[in-house]
Amino acid sequence: MTKNPRSNIRKIYAFKFCMGMYFIGGVLIPFFTMWGGISFSQIMILEAWFMLWVFLFEIPSGSIADYLGRKNTLILASIAHIIAVVIYTSMPLFFIFMLGEFMWALAEALMTGTNQALIYDSLKVIGDAETEKVKIIYGRSESLGLVGLMVAAPIGSFLAAFFDLRAPMLFMALPFAGALIIALTFQEPQTSQNPEKKQYRRIMKEGVKYFYQHKILKILAFEMITIGAVAFLMIWLYQSMLIQLNVNIMYFGIIHSIILGSEIVIMNSYNRLERIFRSKRRYLLFSGFMTGAMFLVGALGLAFQLLPLMLVAIILAIAFGVTRAPLLISYMNKYIPSPERATVLSTINMFQTLSFVIVYPLVGFAADWSLIMTLILLGIAGIGFSLISRVKEEYLID
Repeated sequence: MTKNPRSNIRKIYAFKFCMGMYFIGGVLIPFFTMWGGISFSQIMILEAWFMLWVFLFEIPSGSIADYLGRKNTLILASIAHIIAVVIYTSMPLFFIFMLGEFMWALAEALMTGTNQALIYDSLKVIGDAETEKVKIIYGRSESLGLVGLMVAAPIGSFLAAFFDLRAPMLFMALPFAGALIIALTFQEPQTSQNPEKKQYRRIMKEGVKYFYQHKILKILAFEMITIGAVAFLMIWLYQSMLIQLNVNIMYFGIIHSIILGSEIVIMNSYNRLERIFRSKRRYLLFSGFMTGAMFLVGALGLAFQLLPLMLVAIILAIAFGVTRAPLLISYMNKYIPSPERATVLSTINMFQTLSFVIVYPLVGFAADWSLIMTLILLGIAGIGFSLISRVKEEYLID
């Protein structure tokens, strides 16, 4: 048995904080275009390449987590992140970036779903897995990752302004090393279902089959993937929007921190928001609709050079759109058995990643053609997906 499974919860908060310290976050587009010398459409091709490898790694990595254990998988993820930073900062060449993205994809795939599985199985040992604590702790852990980024983004802008655009990326090796040290101290949660190691291939097969045959999981996954894909695109587009309105790069990190602060508020208010709307389903409908609507408002602000209106639209689109994922994952976990948890979550993330592989290059070329029209089309898509939702109130179990 795990000596102290409660300590995993505290440690995962620190781990997520370190992994969230993306100094490059606030100046990512300038890093690519100014230091890297590539266009926005090339950035989106690069990110589609990244997502393709995340897609290919997703199921194997989830099965690795179920086979090797959550602790060992997070250790490997931390090491892979450090290697990715070293590759990325070696020289400003598109093909070097592709190699760096390959390693980053491996790191992200190893981590995605594994930290949630570590939390849930640790709570299962304690006896809190079937309570609202799961939703609260998921939101809190994601918030700590955002706090790390919120702290790091202004620092990254400072590093870029006073050194160069390579510096924010290079300095990320330090917090990633901190995450590695924390990962080495995790306790592997032992549930009644996993004392014996299953064969790797059997784990993969059973996890994918379980998701495929589970109607509710597929509905919740579709809800997360569609609107989540739209919301994440605002993260890539908003810095181009700021550049078009001639906002100084020094302010990018501050704006990024404000965006992240809004996400933290939402993720720590799930229960309150659901009570306000008197329905879990109604809140999901509202948050999805708001995501799409704010793309349309952002297009209006950009067209008429209204910076305050555009900033409000950017903040709300990301705040309500991106924060839906940990909430929906908390509901999905109620339907997944522990031995297949990381594999099933990786299956869901695999489909989300595939959507990015398809959409990113299209959005990249569309944004080079007309950023305003791209925002309008994405806004319509977000509203449309929210209105065709098949989620029912009884699917959303605390």
